[in-house]
Amino acid sequence: MPRRTLLGAPALALGGALAGTGPSRAQGSSQGSAKGSGQAPTRLRMVLNWKYQGPQGWFFLAEDRGYFREAGLAMTIDQGEGSSAPVTQIAAGAYDVGFGDMNALIQFAATRPDVAPLAVFMMYNVPPFCIAVRADSPIRTPQDLVGRTIGGPANDGELKLFPAFAKAAGIDAAKVNIVTMQPSLREQMLFRGQIDGAFGYVNTIRFSARGAGIDDRQLRYIRYADHGIDLYSNTIMVSRALARDKPEAVRGLLAAINRGVAEALKDPAAAVAAVGRRDSLLDLAVERARFDATVADEMSAPELARIGLGDIDEARMARAIATVAESNNLPTRPAVGDVFSRAFLPPLAERPRKLVD
Repeated sequence: MPRRTLLGAPALALGGALAGTGPSRAQGSSQGSAKGSGQAPTRLRMVLNWKYQGPQGWFFLAEDRGYFREAGLAMTIDQGEGSSAPVTQIAAGAYDVGFGDMNALIQFAATRPDVAPLAVFMMYNVPPFCIAVRADSPIRTPQDLVGRTIGGPANDGELKLFPAFAKAAGIDAAKVNIVTMQPSLREQMLFRGQIDGAFGYVNTIRFSARGAGIDDRQLRYIRYADHGIDLYSNTIMVSRALARDKPEAVRGLLAAINRGVAEALKDPAAAVAAVGRRDSLLDLAVERARFDATVADEMSAPELARIGLGDIDEARMARAIATVAESNNLPTRPAVGDVFSRAFLPPLAERPRKLVD
């Protein structure tokens, strides 16, 4: 295993449609199904993947336009600490819903299937994982990482996937020094030369650097996808208890998020403005650029035209599970149905199938 230093502060049988990954059954329109029911709203606590950013706009647009309320939900949406953190936070009962890394979920499910969250709506279907280096760095290939120091926040999904990347790229992960730091320190440590490379999502690093006045031309990226790591990334995940006990709440949640995505794609400025209402210090121009790049680079896999946003290609997911399991020496290999269910998805006709022209 890679050296690490801290800088700075068997699957549960769910049964029936819950565990199923087969075609979703006809449900009619999924919008506003709980409206007018007269029942008290279901309160759900949701944690994001990161601090407030433009690509989270669809969640806040759904909240501001009342889509969650129409679905009979009262939402609390908190900032996150990294894309892998929602997995353990949901498992511990701190949250009901999370937006986090599918691969961290797979790793957790291999050892704690009884409490592992369940992915229910795939959002990022193109892997955004990378190691960013300065453009003047001698690091150009994975082999150049040997003997170097690479850093990232402890809960970043790409840091946790580094053993898989190292194996695919043919390098010894133990010969790379891994350090962790607070998220706010990543880019400045890279440009001060305190680390040789930084783990992160391409667009997270690119636009965080841009917000700090660092030109894109000062960065270069070693992308995991260029070295055989064809994985899914961020997904909506829910607790197993919520999926089992309140399936209609999960359907309503996904219907509301799906509406938020559709509206955000029509009006990205409104989506970014919704995030800006949560953090007045955000540079909305930077966040709009981040939104556009995320949609184009991380959410527009060719499979989208066939299966729609939110669903997965089962064969691809099975290969991804195998990659994560083999590279991390997991004790068990979860089945696709152990970690993902399409039982709660809105009908295909309602889900986006083309995000960019």
